[in-house]
Amino acid sequence: MLKLSVSETMEGAMKRGVTTKRAVRPRSRAFTRGVHHLALCTDDIKTTTEFYTRLLGMSLVHAMKVPPGLGTGSKNRGNPPYEEIRHYFFDMGNDSLLAFFEIPRGKEPAGNRNAIGAMQHCAFVVTRSHFREIEERLQRHNIPYNGPIPQLPGLLGIYFYDPNGIRLEFACQPEDGDRRAVLPCVTQTKSEASHELATIPDADAAWIKEMIEALPEAADSCEPPSKK
Repeated sequence: MLKLSVSETMEGAMKRGVTTKRAVRPRSRAFTRGVHHLALCTDDIKTTTEFYTRLLGMSLVHAMKVPPGLGTGSKNRGNPPYEEIRHYFFDMGNDSLLAFFEIPRGKEPAGNRNAIGAMQHCAFVVTRSHFREIEERLQRHNIPYNGPIPQLPGLLGIYFYDPNGIRLEFACQPEDGDRRAVLPCVTQTKSEASHELATIPDADAAWIKEMIEALPEAADSCEPPSKK
């Protein structure tokens, strides 16, 4: 675990190379409008609820049991195959929800986050001030963590695990202030992305051109988002 003081984490990490923020304007064509809810599994809903509400500040907004017949019966639409299990929802910000099913203890093995089709980790966006706060909370509760780690240009991350062994990240773009700008931070130009795509076996020029169609030709000036 990388141990840094709260004051050093932000300024020190930025000096080590995260301040080169790239602000390109992607031409978004996504049909989706973000995440409605992310559904995960636990075998201890009480401990999980305490962790996400008390430590991570995600309020519990809905607590229910899955209606009868949707677990083992013909009406199952992809839910866990257990009857009337708990299904709780937490506010993870930006009008999005984090949800947990409570699987009966001992009925399912622990997940492998590196398995094909698995979730390797889940990253939440936080502002600069909340980035400091989450580190302080982790330290107060003696939760091991790794970071802050400079990653993409303009991005810092802190990694840790929840009680279920789910790897979480709190991601911060310090120069954004209170106005997050995730896409401008990570979006590449056509030229940058095409260099990587060309390394994929059987990726011809026509395929690469199609995949990078929405990307800009060049990067804009590296300026923080407007605070108007």
